[in-house]
Amino acid sequence: MTPPGTNPLNRREFLGRALAGAAALGGASCASVQARRSAVDRVPLGKTKIRITRLGIGTGTNGGRIQRTLGEEGLASLIRHAYDRGVRYIDTAPNYMVFEYMRRALRDLPREELVILAKVSWSDPKGVAPQLEHIRKTLGIDYLDIALLHGVNKAGWAAELVKYRDELSDAKSKGLIRAHGLSVHSIQTLREVPAASAWVDVALCRINHTGQYMDGYTGQWKEPGEHADAMAGIRKVREAGLGILGMKILANGEFKTAEEREKSIQFVWKSGLVDATVIGFKSAAEVDEAIERIDRALNG
Repeated sequence: MTPPGTNPLNRREFLGRALAGAAALGGASCASVQARRSAVDRVPLGKTKIRITRLGIGTGTNGGRIQRTLGEEGLASLIRHAYDRGVRYIDTAPNYMVFEYMRRALRDLPREELVILAKVSWSDPKGVAPQLEHIRKTLGIDYLDIALLHGVNKAGWAAELVKYRDELSDAKSKGLIRAHGLSVHSIQTLREVPAASAWVDVALCRINHTGQYMDGYTGQWKEPGEHADAMAGIRKVREAGLGILGMKILANGEFKTAEEREKSIQFVWKSGLVDATVIGFKSAAEVDEAIERIDRALNG
């Protein structure tokens, strides 16, 4: 197992460095070498030591129901296809009920190549430690790359959830996780993230071009998103130097047309506010389409 915080040089990084070196030897200026950016490049995640692919595969569409319908072999095949296309970031949570399915996929992939994110409950009276143990044991892995408090939707969360935050900090100090933070589900929560930047490594934020399923003021799941306020909040998180992962890029799968998906992906990636985005896929064709659209947004 490669120790947390290190990653072997992948093929894309190797080729990129080789190209840069060749250009330097040939006397070409740095400006003349315009490397094409891709959804599967590994990029820094905020202030962490984690390098993450810009695209991640989610396992929680409609609470994981979409991925569960694929079955063990189907989900394993989908994750393998994403891996073969260069995707290294996987997002999951216990309440998606896909861990047994995922274990089948993960056992055939090199752990050190992956960035695995899992969310934990902030209302479990037993705390975070048993949840992390369950996640690692069920997935068959030694550590998580990122652990987030799941769906935080209240004002004053940093003080109220200090017990859970401290447990995640302890897990990080023990090497059981590499980074911690929260998934954001309200404007109030979002606005308080920069003030907690000493603890927050990563914020998982809802972002798309229409505001559908983005943050509002009640923290309710399907409330109308306050697009302008949410975008302003995400911008403040970015200014604080934190890692930002984008979710709900395709509005929980409700952007049905190619035009809607293209507009959202263009908007998100041209905003300059996210390090990576996660999308819940149900087919290899959807993975391929997302890579194509993100590549176009990055290089257009």
